[in-house]
Amino acid sequence: MRYEFWISFRYLVSKRREKFISIVSFISIMGVALGVAALIVVIAVMSGFDHDLREKIVGTNSHIVIEKDGGIEDYNALIDEVNRMPHVIASSPFINGQALIRQKDSVTGVLFRGIDPEREKFVTKIEEYLERGTLPLEKDTVLIGRELAWRLNFKLGDEVSLVSAATTKPMPFRVVGIFNSGMFDYDMSLVFTNIESAQEFYKTGDVAGAIGVKVDDAYKADEIRDKVQEGIGFSYWVRSWSDLNKNLFSALKLEKIAMSIILALIIVVACFNIASSLIMMVMEKTKDIGILKSIGATNASIGKIFMMKGLLIGFIGTALGAAGGFGLCHLLDKYEFVKLPKEIYYIDKLPVNLNINDAVTVILAAILITLVSTLYPAHQAARLEPVEALRYE
Repeated sequence: MRYEFWISFRYLVSKRREKFISIVSFISIMGVALGVAALIVVIAVMSGFDHDLREKIVGTNSHIVIEKDGGIEDYNALIDEVNRMPHVIASSPFINGQALIRQKDSVTGVLFRGIDPEREKFVTKIEEYLERGTLPLEKDTVLIGRELAWRLNFKLGDEVSLVSAATTKPMPFRVVGIFNSGMFDYDMSLVFTNIESAQEFYKTGDVAGAIGVKVDDAYKADEIRDKVQEGIGFSYWVRSWSDLNKNLFSALKLEKIAMSIILALIIVVACFNIASSLIMMVMEKTKDIGILKSIGATNASIGKIFMMKGLLIGFIGTALGAAGGFGLCHLLDKYEFVKLPKEIYYIDKLPVNLNINDAVTVILAAILITLVSTLYPAHQAARLEPVEALRYE
């Protein structure tokens, strides 16, 4: 063990005459620990929100959407062409449109989507989300979200009326299934039927509004989108799920960055405490510094002693903070004791997705900030002259 480290460790743990300096060191350790723990938990929660929303969006919608002005007439041929492309798993036609759904005196606006049930189950997770009933395989049947069913008191077998802009005459449908995607907006506003019923409802004829495409890697959808666009030509609009939700994820990314900067300031404040405790310690240990220099210690060695002492404080605080952050993330993920209002946050629990790379970045940043805070006190200690240090001793 190098003597610089041994001395710095002794300075940290030994009882000193100046109790105040020890208190400041303890506060510094706890400040770094609190900042690291808070930063790890907040980044894990923000990453959890991001991951959970991506999964919900990708689960209810396709990875890539192909559209054309006026609709896609020969959609079966286009589906066969797209399915032969690399990285494409499956494709399915659908029609989206606005509608009013009514039961007795209750009326609300919904997004009415016509799908091909046999193809759709290979493109989205709608079959996995089904809580009760079946997919709408028969004509004039619908699948509704759990929130909408609760709000309008729908049950399996109920008859509901839907009105579109294409006609003012209500069309009757029968509820054959209730799904739960876990995302409030979808469960409240999405209504599924088979594509034939939707074509009749919107009076489009045998035309698909768009084609949904599932690929082998949702996070490479942008790259595959470009290849699909080149393959089918530029008379079609090809967009990925990230294109369709760009504003949402940009806002989440901005919030994550802003929260990280704000919480990093806790670590910075704690490191100011480290710097102040080291400066006071240099003043207290003036005699010790003079003795060490008189017996041959170099300026670099004196600087290392105080840098190591500051780094020890930072390392202990970072280790405690990392342990606390990991532990709290585990508890939040396992016991889900923080509940959220679904109407505001889309989801009903606090999501946690602890990314090791994010945690390592926080830990390294905390140690780096600590190192920077030790530079000035260490420089001041190294500048002391032995004669000046021992003049009045």
